[in-house]
Amino acid sequence: MFLETVRSPGLAHLSYILGDAGKAAVIDPRRDGDVYLAIAAREGCRITHVFETHRNEDYVVGSTGLAAATGAEVYHGAQTPFGYGNGVHEGDAFELGSLLLSVLHTPGHTGESISLTLFDTAFSREEPVAVFTGDALFAGDVGRADFFPGREEEMAGLLYDSIFGKLLPLGDGVILYPGHGQGSICGGNLAAREFSTLGYERKHNPVLRFEGRQDFVAYKAAERLFTPAYFRRVHSLNQEGPPPLEALPSPRPLDPAAFQKIALEGVVLDVRSKEAYAGAHVPGSLSIALDKVSSYAGWYLDPDRPVCLVANTPDEVEEAVRRLVRLGFDAVHAFLAGGMLKWEVSGRPYGRMAAVHASELVAMLEAGEDFLLLDVRSADEYAGGHLPTALNIHMGELPDRLDEVPRDRRVVTFCGSGERATVAASVLRMRGYEKVDACFGSMAACNALGCPVISD
Repeated sequence: MFLETVRSPGLAHLSYILGDAGKAAVIDPRRDGDVYLAIAAREGCRITHVFETHRNEDYVVGSTGLAAATGAEVYHGAQTPFGYGNGVHEGDAFELGSLLLSVLHTPGHTGESISLTLFDTAFSREEPVAVFTGDALFAGDVGRADFFPGREEEMAGLLYDSIFGKLLPLGDGVILYPGHGQGSICGGNLAAREFSTLGYERKHNPVLRFEGRQDFVAYKAAERLFTPAYFRRVHSLNQEGPPPLEALPSPRPLDPAAFQKIALEGVVLDVRSKEAYAGAHVPGSLSIALDKVSSYAGWYLDPDRPVCLVANTPDEVEEAVRRLVRLGFDAVHAFLAGGMLKWEVSGRPYGRMAAVHASELVAMLEAGEDFLLLDVRSADEYAGGHLPTALNIHMGELPDRLDEVPRDRRVVTFCGSGERATVAASVLRMRGYEKVDACFGSMAACNALGCPVISD
């Protein structure tokens, strides 16, 4: 008998494989499913069941690929008309040796959301050991209820009923295995813990401490988290059935001349650090550090345009490819062989970006210099503390609000640490803005230095 968590960094996605007596089940698999096949082989099991807790929106699910590779059956909530797999209802049960998985219908995040209770039948068929909650209940938070415009109160009410009427009554000692950990955009304030117990969440989860259903619904109905446009495409893919990923894309290593030619047809994605990008980059490239590709690439890439990578090593190229295919970006055509050094020695022009120190930024503000300070954090972050004169545009909304950013002034981007500021600066540069720099350290540095921060 075994249970293993598979983590997908950047997405903060948690999937699971468990099994007994030669059979295994996978819950909410990612698209590059070789990891599950390797675990099953190690444990001497065949993957026979694949479960989806809901129609995922932030990543392309790997169910069809696992089914094609193993012959496993796919199961998901029956309330949504999926183009593949089998619909399940509350009470449906599946046995894998001594393990039993029983379905609970737990709508709210989506209409068809299910949770899976886990029983060890060698000891009890009445009291579960654990529950896999998908995006209904997290450690430290609960799932979003804002994906259906105009139905926020209805979905929040369903979520309340699912949590308080079905999940928490399972018992305080039941282990909670959620679909995401800290950093996911599918919740607002997830804990760093990847697991919990229902009793711990009942006592300490701030969203579960409202006085009754009405207050919970009011809070969730008013919650507005950023929804990237690519979610709609992923929703559609995951409902229709994403094409199985038979193999990872294998981008071609190209010299600077060939890379420059193919890059004109697509997007250059620079996955090096923000410091490396600032020092020298291919002009017009999008800067998203490798560990942030899963978080932000979907916001800015076009699935119909080929991606050309700039990285430090072939291993970074492979990891970037994996993170991109999890978002449904398969057209990764090339990478710059030899990295930026080869580009530089070829004599081709390269872009540079000033890294503005927080103290320098304050001096610029005090001197009344003519520039725009663009704060690309969320509205809540901005309201909690920002520098004077800063214009707040969430980094995900930037491509649609370019008319608010003047092209004839210097722009300095700003965020929590400088990571998002660099992404935003590269987005502006891609769109023809010439005088754009980023504040490295941003609010974290300002807090350390005692900058003149104001709150709304």
